Amino acid sequence: MAGNAGPSTVREQGNITLQCPKLTETNYPSWSILVETILRAHGLWKTVTGEDEDEKRNYTTKAVIYPTLPEDVLLQVAKYKNAEEVWESIRIRYLGTDRVQKARLQTLRGDLERLKMKDNETIDDFSGKLGAIVEKFKSLGSCLDEEMAVRNFLIPFHTTSIEQYSDLETMSLEEAVGRLKAYEDRLKIHD
Repeated sequence: MAGNAGPSTVREQGNITLQCPKLTETNYPSWSILVETILRAHGLWKTVTGEDEDEKRNYTTKAVIYPTLPEDVLLQVAKYKNAEEVWESIRIRYLGTDRVQKARLQTLRGDLERLKMKDNETIDDFSGKLGAIVEKFKSLGSCLDEEMAVRNFLIPFHTTSIEQYSDLETMSLEEAVGRLKAYEDRLKIHD
């Protein structure tokens, strides 16, 4: 199973199938979010955090994680007895130590500052880029202030009316995207 390039499948009681993505060199942030969600759905996340030392759940957790790993990573982490060590080893391999994480966060801050909307880009495309940066912040254990994300999203659109009549401190990025798309739709109707 480790050599298979496609996603692995975990069956839940009652015909629900959950797809575990294959871990690659570039998808650790999304991989960790999806696998964590699947482990939580199965009630197994506490084995990763070290709060549950039940041997059967520990092996079940590793059985969910192992098929998602490339063979070289699997061989590296197979030596660990518990799921907590397996998860931490993968995290360090793909994210690095705290010093590396801080450097990556600094790079992301620069990416955010340089983020500009291109002429041929849609609101969805631009908000997707910004959303990806926000998720990368989260995957590195940091939070990008929602107000900062909203302000960075609104900059290219010269949206002083939204800024004047809305509380940007409490507005979510999704709400800002929705308001801007509604405004854009109204403009299209009037044109």
